[in-house]
Amino acid sequence: MLKKSHHNILVVDDELSMRQLLEFMLKREGYHVSCAENGNTAISMVEETYFDLLICDIRLGDITGIDVLRAAKKQNSNIVVIMISAYATAETAVEAMNEGAYDYVPKPFDTDELKQTIAKALELKTIAHEKEILGHELKKHQHFGLIVGNSPKMMHIYEMVRQVAKTKTNILITGESGTGKELIARAIHDQSDRRDKPFVGINCGSIPETLMESEFFGHKKGAFTGADNDKKGLFEAADKGTVFLDEIGEVIAPIQVKLLKAVQNKMFMAVGGNEDISVDVRIISATNRNLEKEVIAGRFREDLFYRLNVIEIKVPPLRERKSDLRILAQHFLEKYSRKMEKKISKISSYAIDLLNKYDFPGNVRELENLIERSVALSSTNIILPDSLALSIHKRKWEEDKKGPMPDLDAVAKGVSLDKILEEIERAYLRKALDVSGGNKKKAAKLLDINYRSLWHRLDKFGIKS
Repeated sequence: MLKKSHHNILVVDDELSMRQLLEFMLKREGYHVSCAENGNTAISMVEETYFDLLICDIRLGDITGIDVLRAAKKQNSNIVVIMISAYATAETAVEAMNEGAYDYVPKPFDTDELKQTIAKALELKTIAHEKEILGHELKKHQHFGLIVGNSPKMMHIYEMVRQVAKTKTNILITGESGTGKELIARAIHDQSDRRDKPFVGINCGSIPETLMESEFFGHKKGAFTGADNDKKGLFEAADKGTVFLDEIGEVIAPIQVKLLKAVQNKMFMAVGGNEDISVDVRIISATNRNLEKEVIAGRFREDLFYRLNVIEIKVPPLRERKSDLRILAQHFLEKYSRKMEKKISKISSYAIDLLNKYDFPGNVRELENLIERSVALSSTNIILPDSLALSIHKRKWEEDKKGPMPDLDAVAKGVSLDKILEEIERAYLRKALDVSGGNKKKAAKLLDINYRSLWHRLDKFGIKS
């Protein structure tokens, strides 16, 4: 990680007082700082000197800040640009983002928040630089097929996929709903020597109990009412390939006995048939249940469990791989922008910060659905906090308000009015921060209090946005 003193920052503003403020603030933080009083001077400086970061006002005396942004990006595509303006509008923010700005900060800004934005921007730039040095070798480890993520836990899974893919060993993939267990199964198949053969999957929880045996092993004509023709089952259809049994914990006990034979001997008998059918299949199972507890409870056969669970791959929930959230969100943004034919290219840093505050109980699937809805509802070319179709606010409101609203009938027994008012004030402060995406100036405006008062109240209750 580069030290702050290694970062060169160019400040462009036609107001002397603003240049002096930013120069003083940034030098105290240990950065190398240069200043320009107009756009043309700034462009000349960018052409002569390498700058890591550009802080530029939108309105300048000669040309616009957008012009400076374009010129700076043309000269140095890696420069990080933060635009500032006292005349912020959604249109100018979107234009700046579309031209490659990292963020758009309205004046008057909070200096501490600006410092954090700058530090985060430069940290991301440094990380990007380090990844670029790693080059193609790192890219090989960033995904398998449709799996996205480069967190340490996902890197470990990729390594396991590589190791087990070439074997015939049965695999059990465990993890919460929405973590991408089927994608892991497909990655194993695609990395194996069976990649050109069928990958046949079925969600065991979605099959009616009366049809489960037929779905797995097929049936003969006339085997039961409605069996008008012979039908191949899952195992036979996957011959020479891979069988994926999703939500294996939902298989009922009578079928578990027959499934054990198929798993153990790769042989089974179709419903209504009178001879065994042999197949060559690789079996991968998945569950969001704790199968060991199911075995102890007598709901899942122990012998079947050990046949399926030769090697276990545990997929982490999204809350344990938050470093993947930004690239996952961007991946889904690009996917649904193409699908809906919308030109939405970026998610704002404030929107990402808001997503990071959420624990995503529905995991990656929930994030994908949220980004899909946000793309559908967005009227701009960038996903802003207001564009997020979140149920997060309601959820966090319930989590953060620390208990129910006061019962007025309790007054008869005596209450602490100060305590009740503090609980209400705390809840409204948290809600305002959520709605504003953590922007304290917006939160203060929503609460009709001044910025200093907001800071005092947040400090009083120990609230950190």
